[in-house]
Amino acid sequence: MDVNLPLALLGGLTPAQFMRRHWQKKPLLVRQALPGVTPPLSRAAMFALAASDDVESRLVQRVGETWSLRSGPLPRRALPPLKRAGWTLLVQGLDLHVPAAHEMLARFRFAPDARLDDLMMSWASDGGGVGPHLDSYDVFLIQVQGARRWRIGRVPDATFVDGVPLKILRRFEPEQEWLLQTGDVLYLPPLWGHDGTAEGECMTCSVGFRAPGATEIARELLPRLADDLEGAPGERPYRDPGQGATATPGRVPETLREFAAQALQRALQSPQALDLALGEALTEPKPRVWFEAGAPWVAGFGVVLDAGTRMLYDERHVFINGEALRAAGRDARLMRQLADRRALGAADCGRLGAEALTLLSGWVAAGWAHGVVA
Repeated sequence: MDVNLPLALLGGLTPAQFMRRHWQKKPLLVRQALPGVTPPLSRAAMFALAASDDVESRLVQRVGETWSLRSGPLPRRALPPLKRAGWTLLVQGLDLHVPAAHEMLARFRFAPDARLDDLMMSWASDGGGVGPHLDSYDVFLIQVQGARRWRIGRVPDATFVDGVPLKILRRFEPEQEWLLQTGDVLYLPPLWGHDGTAEGECMTCSVGFRAPGATEIARELLPRLADDLEGAPGERPYRDPGQGATATPGRVPETLREFAAQALQRALQSPQALDLALGEALTEPKPRVWFEAGAPWVAGFGVVLDAGTRMLYDERHVFINGEALRAAGRDARLMRQLADRRALGAADCGRLGAEALTLLSGWVAAGWAHGVVA
């Protein structure tokens, strides 16, 4: 993607301009950002998908001031009648199951893949919504069918209503309000309050981004760092030749505490160990993602990454689905191209070295990628 070319999706801004002016800073409403857009799948197909164990789905209903939430799988008999007002069905990770949704999500790859999360779709009856709320991440709201009224505003008081199964803001004072029609797109930075209400039957797609907290990412990285350090050559056990007799045996020795602190510092001071742990964590497939084994790659074919595959790279490594490998030279350039474009033509595949081709064939056999005539 040329980040310096204007996009109708961004109201004529280039991706570079959008990221500089709006990303994590201020909202952007684009009328007819996607003219002629259609839902990635029909209402009936969405309802059928919500009944599957392989997808994350939720049913939200409101009757007066009473809210209810039910998590999937949701068979059709669990859903209210279409004509009943005030209910919403949400299906998460639609891009993993529907090619059209995957293609829609790919329009937003001007942000790093390490940040791009998934595409969620909601179907709502008249008056349906999930109440005023905020997200800790950036979000693009795409109206793909019907109309939804959005009220947005900054949130000085982020407390929630008690006794409700949803995180509904206790005090929400909207600053702006718009009625989005099919093809309109609204971008919101993190922590902007928003409340969307369907006006008639409507379908909305939501592009969400990954925004892990410091504690969350530390929990992901520390076990991986520990695995890399296990059995390090020359490692010395804890010693305390100066330890004297103690009358307080239950007290943790200060020298042992210092030994533990130094061990952690050494682990965190290794840039390569941190790079490996981060790349592996960021490419770990989601819990509900599974791959169908296929035939190994054969010469004369190109490859395309499976929708569930996560592939990233840094200066020294390529990461795919939680695994890391070192790459250099032409192989590294081609692997990075595969990560950026999510596809590699037959000619480029033929330029890979023997070791890289073996890896590629293994990925295809595992279902992480698929051979294509190209």
